[in-house]
Amino acid sequence: MIKEVLVVEGKMDVVAINKAVEADCIITEGFNLKPGALDSIEKAYKKRGIIILTDPDSAGERIRRFLTQRFPDAKHAFVPREDATANNDIGIEQASPEAIRTALAKVRTMEWSPQNNFTGADLLQAGISGFPAAAERRARLGAALGIGYANAKTFLRRLNHYGITREEFDRALAEL
Repeated sequence: MIKEVLVVEGKMDVVAINKAVEADCIITEGFNLKPGALDSIEKAYKKRGIIILTDPDSAGERIRRFLTQRFPDAKHAFVPREDATANNDIGIEQASPEAIRTALAKVRTMEWSPQNNFTGADLLQAGISGFPAAAERRARLGAALGIGYANAKTFLRRLNHYGITREEFDRALAEL
């Protein structure tokens, strides 16, 4: 049983998670975030901690940003887009149990005092920004590091805010 409560977007996400791990979940019902859901998330956050596991799409990222501002010590898990896509749909409900377990094994906590270990020049040098295949490389690197897919600007912010070390980055990059 996972100690923290997982915060997900929908009922089918809970079904997929229950196939992968034993965990309590709170459903946001998308970006609606009804007051009752926010109250439940806040109680879980204070008592057990929460892990935000939203869909790897723009709506999921908006929910993640909103929840991160409200619950700054929340943990984050990311299922890569390619592992959460099936039947012309993207979401945690489409992810395999193995993909969910892998994402939960790479949980990260956002640091509000970013390290600024990485710059835009690092992204260019690594070929994950400014090149035709950069988005694909960024997606694969994000999956390896457990920070998910993002555009170059957001990816850079995640590298600096989620405690990624230069050694982790270099090792994951070498494995590409």
